[in-house]
Amino acid sequence: MVSTVSRSDLPEQSPGIKKPVQETLLTPRFYITDFDAVAQMDLSGHEAELEAVVAELRADYNRHHFVRNEEFQQDWEKIDGETRHAFIDFLERSCTSEFSGFLLFKELSRKLKNRQPLLSEAFHLLARDEARHAGFLNKAMADFGLTLDLGYLTKNRTYTFFPPEWVIYTVYLSEKIGYWRYILVYRHLEQHPEHRFYPLFRYFESWCQDENRHGDFFKALLRSQPKLWNCWKARLWARFFLLTVFATHTLTVLERSTFYDSIGIDPQEYNKAVIQNTNETSKRAFPSVLDTDHPEFFPRLEKCAIANQKLAEISSQSRPKFIQTLQKLPWIAVIIWQLLRLYFLPAIDAEASRPVIH
Repeated sequence: MVSTVSRSDLPEQSPGIKKPVQETLLTPRFYITDFDAVAQMDLSGHEAELEAVVAELRADYNRHHFVRNEEFQQDWEKIDGETRHAFIDFLERSCTSEFSGFLLFKELSRKLKNRQPLLSEAFHLLARDEARHAGFLNKAMADFGLTLDLGYLTKNRTYTFFPPEWVIYTVYLSEKIGYWRYILVYRHLEQHPEHRFYPLFRYFESWCQDENRHGDFFKALLRSQPKLWNCWKARLWARFFLLTVFATHTLTVLERSTFYDSIGIDPQEYNKAVIQNTNETSKRAFPSVLDTDHPEFFPRLEKCAIANQKLAEISSQSRPKFIQTLQKLPWIAVIIWQLLRLYFLPAIDAEASRPVIH
């Protein structure tokens, strides 16, 4: 079951504080969960793996990584027009996503402190990394004369309730897809430094290793709970969350193609590479994954993206809401139909190939 908790409005932000983007299905969400259920999880049988991952987090390999150097000390007014707008949008959404993770992990750590010490420490370390990322991104926004009021976001964003099982599936995927998003951009800009218009991109290689370690923790947590991988329901849920994350990624990337164009990346090819790599990585955790090589897979996702763009165009029109709703219905139907067709494509049994996965 999903429910939302709304927060009351605060006064309008001060000059230089960026007004948060309107919440939509594509904006990063803030989550709460059933903390008691997490506290009661049986970790026996996987404690050694969890301890090993926590030891990696404890080592804090990036403790000195997120330090701004002299390269940031420039006049960034030279980045203007569509590139500036697209980059600020990227920074804001990335910062909001990292801060959302910080809030969830911090609360999990606090609630589990005296009940699940190992998990409490793990979530504390995860929160440390997410806070570091969010702060670094917010400082980057300040170079463009804007910052996010993170306290305002904490009090005003809508909080969505997810059961612990859903949190584990979605956070695992968000961390692993985050790894592939960052590393592919980093590798591209290493080969094409002429497109590296801002020093933040130099930090992506080590940054994505944080994402990878976070994903490894949630993989260990997922495998510690047999109901999340060792039954037919788990197979259906795994496919559902993979499809949800991949569809959201496709809609987001293609809706914001200007940013990827600005760094010399083809948005469609980038989207495919991120999804295919994330799907392959997910075989290590999920019982079932999607067949991203199926000839219908990406064309149907791209039809969803086209429909989403039509919905955005309708929303931007100055017409009565009920007229807009009527205009949107056919495009909403397109998205639902394409996602259903994708969900029922033959899946890949990850458990069958697990002995050969390293």
